Amino acid sequence: MYSVGDKIVYPMHGAGVIEAIEEKAILGESRRYYILRVPLGDMRIMIPCESCDTVGIREIINRKQLPKVEKALKQDSTEMQGNWNRRYRDNLDKLKTGDLDFICEVVRNLMRVEKTKKLSTGEKKMLSNAKQILVSELILVSEKDSEEIEARIETLVFG
Repeated sequence: MYSVGDKIVYPMHGAGVIEAIEEKAILGESRRYYILRVPLGDMRIMIPCESCDTVGIREIINRKQLPKVEKALKQDSTEMQGNWNRRYRDNLDKLKTGDLDFICEVVRNLMRVEKTKKLSTGEKKMLSNAKQILVSELILVSEKDSEEIEARIETLVFG
């Protein structure tokens, strides 16, 4: 169970701070919800408390883990499917886990593919979403703004 003020990552949406824990009745069913504020776009998300384990919510990384993130973004691209549709599904499965290593891998690989050839519309959207997830977590860890973080990601991915 998390508390107000905890910083967590909600897979497919990004990292944020729990602003409140509220009891709400939705469709006649009363449940407790975390109210998560995501720094990018100042978005608020309601997450049912009992579903945290099943959706892959985790605490954000700490500052000591930043070098690991930087290393993951610098690594060589991993082999991906040639067919964009399969590649899209593989990358989507990775993002759904909420695992930071997978998020870095998707961002790194798609940024490099985009540099050499045109991404499909779906992959462009996926890259944008994956970057948002990564940047939102790094904002909370490093306390830097999104422009600084995006520039740093660009530098790490392309050298």
